[in-house]
Amino acid sequence: MPTAQFDRTISVGADAATCWRILTDVGRVAGWVSIVGSVDEREHLLSYTAVLEDRMGPFRMRADLDIQVRDVVEGRSLSLRAEGEDRQVASRIAVDATLRLDADSGGERGNEGSTVAVEGTYEVTGKVATLGASMIRSKARKLLDEFFAAAERELS
Repeated sequence: MPTAQFDRTISVGADAATCWRILTDVGRVAGWVSIVGSVDEREHLLSYTAVLEDRMGPFRMRADLDIQVRDVVEGRSLSLRAEGEDRQVASRIAVDATLRLDADSGGERGNEGSTVAVEGTYEVTGKVATLGASMIRSKARKLLDEFFAAAERELS
């Protein structure tokens, strides 16, 4: 069962308030990751659903995720738990993540920017996991790269 931790930090040009506004626009952020399909906001900064659609080896995956946001410190941080299942390939995915924003003063451009840090874990179990941990970790790294590349573009 592939389980891994992730931890990434970027410095961006946008101030913390702008970063918070963009990073909590779930529909916008969902577009940053290629496997995220539809997203439905049940209650802002509390509860969401999303669909993950991807192909891994011989498997076509479509997992409905339930996303619960917790520990929100307005403008600074939040944690979330996303979990779901693809019944067709009998696989489950779970992600726990924490997002933190810190204001930078000065910086190399001489203006105020922000530091965006995301850390957490993911776990994949079931048939898809039988493909091997290395394939799943490679895919997860690609998805994190997509997210952070888009974040850097949007928040610069």
